[in-house]
Amino acid sequence: MDVTTAIKDRKSVRAFLDKPVSKEILHAMLDTARWSASGVNTQPWTVEVVTGQTQQCITDTILDLRARAVAEDPDYSYYPEQWREPYKSRRKATGLALYGALGIGKGETERMVEAKNNNYRFFGAPAAMFLFMDRDMGTGTWIDMGIFLQSLMLAAREHGLESCPQASLAEYPNTVREILKVPEDKLLVCGLSLGYADPDAPVNGYRTEREDVDTFTRWHD
Repeated sequence: MDVTTAIKDRKSVRAFLDKPVSKEILHAMLDTARWSASGVNTQPWTVEVVTGQTQQCITDTILDLRARAVAEDPDYSYYPEQWREPYKSRRKATGLALYGALGIGKGETERMVEAKNNNYRFFGAPAAMFLFMDRDMGTGTWIDMGIFLQSLMLAAREHGLESCPQASLAEYPNTVREILKVPEDKLLVCGLSLGYADPDAPVNGYRTEREDVDTFTRWHD
């Protein structure tokens, strides 16, 4: 698979086949992604790979917290406190497209909650990775983490896997750290669900739009 195809055809998959992913493939992905660029070669990422009982434990614990209305407590704010254009409209369009693909209509609150909870079930993916960084690193480290995450997602495609990067899996970082025995000085950036996409799932047929190059680019001669 060429790089352009890997990037353009990548999408956040939200339904996976019940088919295990071998440790060898997960290791190969990480072995590729470790060559990602980082400022002065800091290589700030640490990764926790979860499958099986550990993955199920995370799911059960977070769903229990949500059932008891325990508030989310992420290590950082992913989204702005106040939405404005053009981001407000893009967010709304994405939500409508997702609910449309799931067949969820306006006012179907219970189904919306269930769709949200599927995040914590890793959308049925048989494997996942949690990405951490040291709390005392500078703002630039977030760039490095994004580069590393993109490398992982593209490496997954080479092995026939698809993925879904999830900020939702970082909403209860203390819970994840406790289960995985990760020290408090590690900040949880996100989770990444991994597996073989279910080709028959309607939700996997939905795609978000992208702006044309000229809408976000200025040329200076």
